[in-house]
Amino acid sequence: MTANPEPVLPPLHESLTWLTPLSEERPAGLVGFLSEPAPADVLDLGCGWGELLLRVLAAAPQAHGRGVDSAAPSIARAPEQARVRGLATRATFEATPGRDAQLEPADAVICIGASQIWGPPVEDGQPLDYAAALRALRGLVRPGGRLVYGEAVWSAPPHPAATAPLSGRDDEFVTLEALVELTGRVGFEVVHADPADLDEWDTFEAGFRARFARWMETHGDDHPAAPDVRRRHEQQRAAYEEGYRGVLGMAYLCLRG
Repeated sequence: MTANPEPVLPPLHESLTWLTPLSEERPAGLVGFLSEPAPADVLDLGCGWGELLLRVLAAAPQAHGRGVDSAAPSIARAPEQARVRGLATRATFEATPGRDAQLEPADAVICIGASQIWGPPVEDGQPLDYAAALRALRGLVRPGGRLVYGEAVWSAPPHPAATAPLSGRDDEFVTLEALVELTGRVGFEVVHADPADLDEWDTFEAGFRARFARWMETHGDDHPAAPDVRRRHEQQRAAYEEGYRGVLGMAYLCLRG
């Protein structure tokens, strides 16, 4: 018997502006931090479809930007977005695993949700290696430069229902307070540190699940893959709403090198 092909879900950019829990208000502060004083160059590791990098370039007309991401379907959208916004001559994008990219220091660096570049493979389910990521990023920020570092943290003590959809480990992440302390130990000045709030998380998770609903609207209940798509939608809803909502957090740190 031939197995049904994996359903092709709509791309996430159709329902999400950001590939992270991020409101429309918060990015203005992040862009301002990265673009003033004006950088000559901006490096975005794990850039997704490049939204934050492109906003920084729009705010810093003399800067050139480079985005790197291993997820080819996401980054494939970035060059077209750069062209539409008149930034194509100042932005380049590479579908390359971060650990394989030839990286040079920059005045402004972005790394949101990409610490795994310097840690163990995600499939191993090991604790996130914040220290390795921050040490590597410290070497990529020029003296006096700036880093926006966004990474998962525990917003509340983890419990089995919260950790089960993740790695199943209580030590997978640290608290925001522990992360702030760690950034100081590797040589960054913490200018600002703030976690995403529940509204940002709810919006992100709803947008993430919306692709399942859009697929169902297009294909209907009689499609062979419909039961699997409905199951995946319900698994994601339950994992968040009955599991890690309010426990898994996302911290955004503005750091100066």
